[in-house]
Amino acid sequence: MAFRAVLLDWRGTLAVTGTERDWVAESLRRAGRSAEDSAVADVLAAIDSAGGQDRLDAPGVDSDAAVHRTTYLGVFADAGLDEEVAASLYEVECDLGLNPFADDVVPVLRQLHDQGVRVSVVSDIHVDLRPVFADAGLGGLVDVFTLSFEQGCQKPDRRMFTRTLTALGVTAAEALMVGDRSRPDGAAVEVGLTTLLLPPLRAVDDCRVHHVTALCAPPATA
Repeated sequence: MAFRAVLLDWRGTLAVTGTERDWVAESLRRAGRSAEDSAVADVLAAIDSAGGQDRLDAPGVDSDAAVHRTTYLGVFADAGLDEEVAASLYEVECDLGLNPFADDVVPVLRQLHDQGVRVSVVSDIHVDLRPVFADAGLGGLVDVFTLSFEQGCQKPDRRMFTRTLTALGVTAAEALMVGDRSRPDGAAVEVGLTTLLLPPLRAVDDCRVHHVTALCAPPATA
């Protein structure tokens, strides 16, 4: 079956997701601290003792920018991290430039655009993704951005998908959802979207999204 539109997750699907160790090491370097393995391990252990990823990934954290900031800084404070390190950790978390696009993203989005397939980015994120797409030369290749902090909800909330379909002007049967996580992205099947789940990206040459082009075709002409 060919599809008239594709919904794409961002981090892990189009862009590389760094590890927690990468995040902490970069934050310590920016704060002028040691980024040796032992120092990174100490920070990770402190964050884990304060609830760690369970709190940082709690439902709703990405549905509001202020909630996101309050949640993260609250975890860092409860972890006993000093203000300089806490501020650096949050700065790195918000630095979208640390999530480079996979090598096949530009050609794939260009091909979809040329085929007349409408493209959307559906992401749980607390900051605007449009500038990072524009900087990569991709801004004109995305028809709709559905960003959780603008929607007031996040995946797996069905509104993230239904609102995107409405904005694209297609039905669920005419669209393909592509992501890398079973719970948030896989929830698209509950609104009738055919869903392709790919292993999360770990490097820019870890190309996977090119599989989408074989499943999409231009809209049928009248």
